[in-house]
Amino acid sequence: PTGVTAASGSATTVHVMWSAATDDRAVAGYEVYERGRKVRDLPATTLMTDIVNLTPATPYSFTVRARDAAGNRSPHSVTVPATTLAASARDRTPPTTPASLRGAADGSRAATLTWTPARDDTRVTAYDVYQADTRVHTVPGTVTTTRVTTLRPGTIYSFTVRARDAAENSSPDSNTLDVTTAAAPGAPPNTAPTDLEATAGRGEITLTWTPPRTDAPIEQHQLYLNGRFATTVVWGAEPPPGRATYTFTVQDPPGTRYSVTLRARLPDGTWGDFSAQRTVVVPAR
Repeated sequence: PTGVTAASGSATTVHVMWSAATDDRAVAGYEVYERGRKVRDLPATTLMTDIVNLTPATPYSFTVRARDAAGNRSPHSVTVPATTLAASARDRTPPTTPASLRGAADGSRAATLTWTPARDDTRVTAYDVYQADTRVHTVPGTVTTTRVTTLRPGTIYSFTVRARDAAENSSPDSNTLDVTTAAAPGAPPNTAPTDLEATAGRGEITLTWTPPRTDAPIEQHQLYLNGRFATTVVWGAEPPPGRATYTFTVQDPPGTRYSVTLRARLPDGTWGDFSAQRTVVVPAR
C-alpha cells in the first residue's frame, strides 16, 4: 500500500490512512503493524483506522500490508512515525464549531472540502470528517481542507466536520454540506429528493424537501430512520406542488439522535435514489 500517513489526534490515539493496493485478483484486506506487531486487521473496503489506548507523549511507528483471499501478503509499506500528544486530563472544554464548510465533487469518486478553523482553550489537534454520521476521514488540527475519496458515482453525500482537542473533546457539528458526485458515463440521471430539511420539535420531527423531477407527479416517498425503513408517505389527494412537508411523532427521550433519508417512488413503479441524510436531536420538553 502507498500513501500511508499517521497523525496523532489526542494523547491516546493515532489515525492511520493509506491508498488502496492492487492485486491480480482482488485485495481481501489490510493489516496495520506497529513496530512489526499487528494491531489491526481490516476489510478491503477500509482505508483508515484509529489505533487507540496508546501511551501519551510516546513515539510510535506504523506500516500497512495488503492481503488477498489466498493469504498472500504484500511487503510492508514505508514506515510512518507518529507521536501521541501530552495528556491533558483536566481539559473538559470542547473546541468551537468549525464554520463555513464548503466544497464540491471532484469528478465521480472524490470530493474536496474546506472549512474555517475552530478555536480551543488549549489547541485543536484534529478535524474529523463525517459522512452520514460516520467518521470517514481525519486530518491534523493545522489543516482546514481535505479530499475525501472512494465515493460512488452519481451519489449524494452529506458531510459535516468536528474539531477535536488532545483530551478527546469534540466540537458540535459544522454546517451540513451536500455533494453530488458526477454520474458514470451513460448512467441515468439522479432521482433523489433534494434540499431535505429536518426540524425536531417536542415529540415530533418535521421534514420538507423537493421531490425529483419526473414526467408525472410523485405520489409516494419512503422514509428511513437511522438506516431502517420506517414508513411510506402517501398523499391522500393530489401531491403538493413544489416542496413537500411531512410531520411525524417520536417517543424517544430528549437528546436522542435521528438520521433521516427519503426516496421517491418513480412513475415506472421503481424506487429512486436516496436523498442526502439529515440528523436531528430530540429537544428537551
